[in-house]
Amino acid sequence: MMRQWTLTSELGHIGPVVEAIVAMCHDAGFSPRHCRLNVPVAVTEVLANAMMRGNAGMEERQVLVVVALVADELVVDVTDEGDGFDFELVARTPDDEGWLDREDGRGLFLMRQLMDLVENHRLDAGHRVRLVLRRT
Repeated sequence: MMRQWTLTSELGHIGPVVEAIVAMCHDAGFSPRHCRLNVPVAVTEVLANAMMRGNAGMEERQVLVVVALVADELVVDVTDEGDGFDFELVARTPDDEGWLDREDGRGLFLMRQLMDLVENHRLDAGHRVRLVLRRT
């Protein structure tokens, strides 16, 4: 099963897409905890990052979301029109000073804690983050 959305960078688009992906997670038999917590938090963070950071808040820029259920994996690819960033340079942990007060860096930490794999891909035109959750 696969679904995709092409969104403008308006934050109001995040909720309905997250709800649809959570429904796919439930329908595919992933654990309720993963569907209620891991997927909505991680997908909300990756979409907000794509819109606010990747597309620099320019609402006319687009975000492509492709979700695939492959074997025992939920794969979420989010592509924005930005230049991307180095994951390691923006990586933060709760041990870092001012972690809770920062406006950036927490989302990546959360995604890494909640998903089995988080990949960063710079493209010729844009930037893609892949989230993978394995059914356990």
